[in-house]
Amino acid sequence: MRSKWSILPYLFILPNVTLYVVFIFIPILWVLYLSFTDFSILNAGEWAGLKNYARMFRDEAFTKAIVNTFIFWVCTVVPTMAFGLIIANLLNLKIRAVSLFRGSIYLPGVISSVAVAMTWLWLYDPIGGPINGMLEKIGLTGQNWLHDPSVALMSIIMVSIWAGIGFCMIIYLAGLQGIPDHLYEAARLDGATGFKQFVMITFPLLKPITFFIFITTTIRSFQVFDLVYILTSGGPANKTTTIVNEIIKNGFGEYNMGYAATQGIFLLLITFIITMINYYFTSSSSDFD
Repeated sequence: MRSKWSILPYLFILPNVTLYVVFIFIPILWVLYLSFTDFSILNAGEWAGLKNYARMFRDEAFTKAIVNTFIFWVCTVVPTMAFGLIIANLLNLKIRAVSLFRGSIYLPGVISSVAVAMTWLWLYDPIGGPINGMLEKIGLTGQNWLHDPSVALMSIIMVSIWAGIGFCMIIYLAGLQGIPDHLYEAARLDGATGFKQFVMITFPLLKPITFFIFITTTIRSFQVFDLVYILTSGGPANKTTTIVNEIIKNGFGEYNMGYAATQGIFLLLITFIITMINYYFTSSSSDFD
């Protein structure tokens, strides 16, 4: 029998679709249009064709920002996910005060990124900071963490990892608690060790969650701005500048909205490509039903 068509389901999703179109889809189209103009706050802008895109690929500062952003992405996403998974497995055990440990590790993830950056600005202080103080007590030389070109970017990466572990941990923990116990019991009866249980049961069943965490942490790493702005402002000598830093500088510092829009479209494409590549390799080895 042919089912009767009803408008009711579409009315339920209409609010979400409306919000998506108004606040995401239309702004993306507007930014795409601006990328082909020389629009700025000071003038209405004229059609510039591919001029902004040609300028972008010749811009040495933006090229450096791309390299820094990719380094930041590679050095933060994998360690953050790995530490989050390890800690989630440890805190999934029945131990005393486990809720206290979970809350303590998750806390940096809910604190304002500005507060996190200000805290680490004090910790990294080369004169009175606790990190250099501890290094000197054990006979090591302190570093100028945020002003030495050789360590500045890695210093920000360490802060990002520290702040992001809690998010990964809590999501992985939810996934671990959703895995049926009887699977582990059957594996133990077959003589599987703890590591083999993790490889054969835990990790495969966490693949959808791993995909979700990878995408969210990737977007977070490509959109990093506040940590960099507060800790180094992109310096020294553009060693820590990122794509978003360049977008903000060109758009709101130099009022060149058309060029900033072009860089924004580039960032959107890079994020989309990485997401699709990861989805392809993840979905090819796991079913997402």
